[in-house]
Amino acid sequence: MIYRTAALSNEQTDYAAARFLYSRRRVVLPLLMIIFLGLILSACRKTGPTGPVPPEDKGYSYYHIGNTEDVTTATNPGYLLMGGGSDVDEAFRWMIQRSGGGDFVVLRASGGDGYNPYIYNLGQVDSVETLVVYSRRAASDQFVVDKVRKAEAIFIAGGDQSDYMNFWKGTPLNEAINYAIGRGAVVGGTSAGLAVLGEFIFAAYRGTVYSSEALANPYHSYVTLEKNFLNIPVLQRVITDSHFLARDRMGRLMVFLARIIKDGWSTEARGIGINEATALLVEPDGPARVVGRSAVYFLLADKMPEICQSGVPLTFTDIPVYRITAGGYFNLLTWQGSGGLAYSISAVSGNLSSSTGSIY
Repeated sequence: MIYRTAALSNEQTDYAAARFLYSRRRVVLPLLMIIFLGLILSACRKTGPTGPVPPEDKGYSYYHIGNTEDVTTATNPGYLLMGGGSDVDEAFRWMIQRSGGGDFVVLRASGGDGYNPYIYNLGQVDSVETLVVYSRRAASDQFVVDKVRKAEAIFIAGGDQSDYMNFWKGTPLNEAINYAIGRGAVVGGTSAGLAVLGEFIFAAYRGTVYSSEALANPYHSYVTLEKNFLNIPVLQRVITDSHFLARDRMGRLMVFLARIIKDGWSTEARGIGINEATALLVEPDGPARVVGRSAVYFLLADKMPEICQSGVPLTFTDIPVYRITAGGYFNLLTWQGSGGLAYSISAVSGNLSSSTGSIY
C-alpha cells in the first residue's frame, strides 16, 4: 500500500513537470520571436529606408518657363503698383516692354507657378521664373540671390506681407531686390506685394486690421507697421494699401498716416490706396497713370494728428485726397494730379466724413 501511493506520487510529479515545461514553452517561444523581430527592425533602422529618399527641403521652390540661359537687356525703369484681385494685362505688358524682353522673376512666399504661363504669353520675354521663398535660409541661398540680382523685371505676388517681412527683410534676397532696383530693373507688386513697395509698410504681423478697429484704437495690436524694406526713391514717405474700396480701407490708411507722424517716423506721410483690378504705372521721376477698372486714391498728411493715442478713437482732420481713374494722371514727386477729383477726409472720434459726402 505504501509502494502504490509512492508510485502515484511520482506520476503526479512527472505530469506536473511536463505541464510546467509545456507552459514555459508557450511563453518563451513567442517571447523569442518578439526579440528576433525587434533585432530585425533595429537593423532596418540602422541601415535606413530601402525606398527613395525624399529630397531635402531647401526652403524655396523654383519654376521656370522659356530660355534657361541668362540674358542682359536694356531696361527702362518703372514701378507697377497693383491693387489685388484680377490682374491687369496692360500693366504686365508695360512691365514686359520696359524690361526689354529680358528675364522676368516672380517672387512669392506661398503658392506656385501660376504667373509663369500668364506673363510668358502676354509678350516677348526671355524667360519667366517664379521663386517661392518661404524661409530666411532660402533668402540667403546663392541661386535665389543670383536670379533676383540678374532679373530685368521683378514682380512680388500677393499672399501675406508678414511672410515677406519675416522671411526676406534684412537678408541677401532683400539686398538683391534693392540691387536690381538700383541697376534699373522694372519692379512691381500686387496685394501683399504692393504693401511692401513703399518706404512705410503695413506688415500684418498679427493678421489684417479692419478700418473700424484701427479708427477705434490707432494702437490696436493689429496695427503693425514696418519701414525700409525696399529702396524705391519715388516711393519715399509713402505707405500703400490694396483692395482699397472693395474692403473699405480708407479708415485704416488714415490711421497708418497718423501713426507714422505721431511715432516720429516722418513729418510728412503719403498714402496710396489702390482698388482691385486696377494698377498705377509709375515713372522713376514721378509721373503716374492709372490702368484698369477702378480708382486710385492719394492722401497727404503733413501735420500732427489732433488725437492719436492708445485706446482712444482717432481724430485727424482735413486730410487732402485726390482720386483718379483710368485716363487720370498724378505726379508722386509734386503730389499733384489732373483729370481726377480733389476732396478732403476727416476722422473725428473714430468716425470718417468727407467734404464731398462720400469718403470714396
